[in-house]
Amino acid sequence: MDVAEAVASRRSIRAFRDKPVDLETIRRVLDQARMAPSGCNFQPWRATVLTGAPLKALQGKMLAAQPQDPIEYSFSEPNASPLHLARLQDVGARMYGALDVKRDDKQGRHDFARDNIVSFGAPVLLLCHFERFMGPPQWSDVGMWLQTIMLLLRGEGLDSCPQEWMSLYARLIKAEIGVPDDEQILFCGIAIGYRDPAAPVNNFERPRVPLDEHVRFDGWE
Repeated sequence: MDVAEAVASRRSIRAFRDKPVDLETIRRVLDQARMAPSGCNFQPWRATVLTGAPLKALQGKMLAAQPQDPIEYSFSEPNASPLHLARLQDVGARMYGALDVKRDDKQGRHDFARDNIVSFGAPVLLLCHFERFMGPPQWSDVGMWLQTIMLLLRGEGLDSCPQEWMSLYARLIKAEIGVPDDEQILFCGIAIGYRDPAAPVNNFERPRVPLDEHVRFDGWE
């Protein structure tokens, strides 16, 4: 699979097959991802990767707990912009439509959101964390590292789902994996596994804004 194919076929998978992922594949992907861009070569990213019994133990504790208060960090500021909120609402309508969960089905929506805790059945969970003193440029570096990982996973025939949602249980997660809460932020999880190709939630259309609405080109005749 070339890079363009990996970009085009990557999507947030929310229904995974019950199929294990071997350690050597994960190690190969993460080793290759070390070459992701990093301003000043800080390489701020850190991660803990779980599968099997440790993953099940963490999920069991999250299922028995409530989201933390205050939250680890806020990721919903764009909701205040009508333009960006409309994009969220559009993709949400498409996703819940694929699941046949109606807008007024609060329990159905709650139950699906709770599936984040078990990473939609993914057999592997990468937990991304880094030092609290890192600033916005380093958060950007971490994002480029995570995208590199997700594209390399596609090259291995694997799929993923980035989960900022995991930050809602950040303190619990950090305690479970031995990361000091006062020193590090839990940014997100990355669910890793093999997609269920028949699941409607993995096949709805994901709208993207046309190129010329995002980018201006200047200097060409």
